Amino acid sequence: MAMNSRERLQATLNHKAVDRVCVDFGAGGQTGMGAGAVHRLRQAVLGASAHRVKVIEPYQMLGEIDEELRQALSLDVVGIHPRGNMFGFPNEGWKPFTMHDGTPVLVPEKFNWTVDARGGIEMYPQGDTGVPPSAVMPKGSFFFDATRRQEPFDDEHPRLEDNCAEFGLFGKEDVDHFVNSIKPVYDRTRYGIYMTFPGSGFGDIALVPATWMKRTPGIRDLEEWYVSTITRKDFIYKIFEQQCALALQNIETLARAVGDMPQVVFVSGTDFGTQRGLFASVAAYRDLFKPFHQQVNDRIHKLTTWKTFIHSCGAIRELIPDFIEAGFDVLNPVQCSAEGMDAKQLKQEFGRQLVFWGGGVDTQGTLPFGTPAEVSRQVRERIDIFNQDGGFVFNSVHNVQSNVPVENMLAMFKAIKDSGK
Repeated sequence: MAMNSRERLQATLNHKAVDRVCVDFGAGGQTGMGAGAVHRLRQAVLGASAHRVKVIEPYQMLGEIDEELRQALSLDVVGIHPRGNMFGFPNEGWKPFTMHDGTPVLVPEKFNWTVDARGGIEMYPQGDTGVPPSAVMPKGSFFFDATRRQEPFDDEHPRLEDNCAEFGLFGKEDVDHFVNSIKPVYDRTRYGIYMTFPGSGFGDIALVPATWMKRTPGIRDLEEWYVSTITRKDFIYKIFEQQCALALQNIETLARAVGDMPQVVFVSGTDFGTQRGLFASVAAYRDLFKPFHQQVNDRIHKLTTWKTFIHSCGAIRELIPDFIEAGFDVLNPVQCSAEGMDAKQLKQEFGRQLVFWGGGVDTQGTLPFGTPAEVSRQVRERIDIFNQDGGFVFNSVHNVQSNVPVENMLAMFKAIKDSGK
């Protein structure tokens, strides 16, 4: 029997059979497409027009999948995002911008930039060009890198409040934003609903530099942070304790406000893997991260029907049993090109306990550099593996980059469609 998108996602999350594979592109900051890719895909599918794609996640320069394109691609999931983006301003008051490769897009009104000596585009926290830039998009690139803004700190006695400055309780504006964003989707559409919950990404290295803050007290340098997880382990643990206490209160607040309208909620984007192994040992994960993941997941599962989503790149096979024990329901991006991440083995070992969200096509090699035939073949193979007995949301391995050939994107979507026949 044919399902609507919300039914399809719910069945998938419950590991039940579906009429066709559930598909997401654009619901989350780790499941999207670069604005250039969206622009060219939209032109190929809907025809050339004066439409400018909105950049809804400016740090990674991810493009909005608008309703017309969502329907044309038969996508199933809509994303609900926090009020502020990675640069600390809301996505509103759109204005034109041209990317390095000439792609015309729209950016939020506080997307204020300058050009550095090398032709890179400098971005500013909260749109304030009176403070040092918090990120730069190098000339020829398609997304931003955080700049180094490590302020002096007491090496022997770092202050807890400095690294907890960005955490707080939801205010009325935050809650109203979530309610006003999610209710129309729930009431007026039959899409599945994915919500990004802020403040529970313990040690997410993309958040450590705090690109949205005008000043960055505390440990903000990436190397210094990673070193501190060993040399200042007790200090990092205390940061996570305070962060977790606030997150638990925010979960209760948001649960009361939106109820069970979301089906899945993004909890953590902390990367624990590299291409060939783990960033940290299993023991380190259990000591420093798992207790807080477990508290967050337990609170969500106690108060709501939301399924919890963890994003972690790389060779994380050794950690998956601990993710399951910590209460995660959904794993993303399923980087099958990493060591020990064979698709068949992962599905066989963990397919009854985890929903795999991603892994549908390799974004390191096949999608950007393969032929359309190679893309099609890999997509069909991954669907056959991961969608067996349900529990699979098709998405690529992390975001589709802006310079991916449009022919390969079209081959991907055709293979997805053909898999349902």
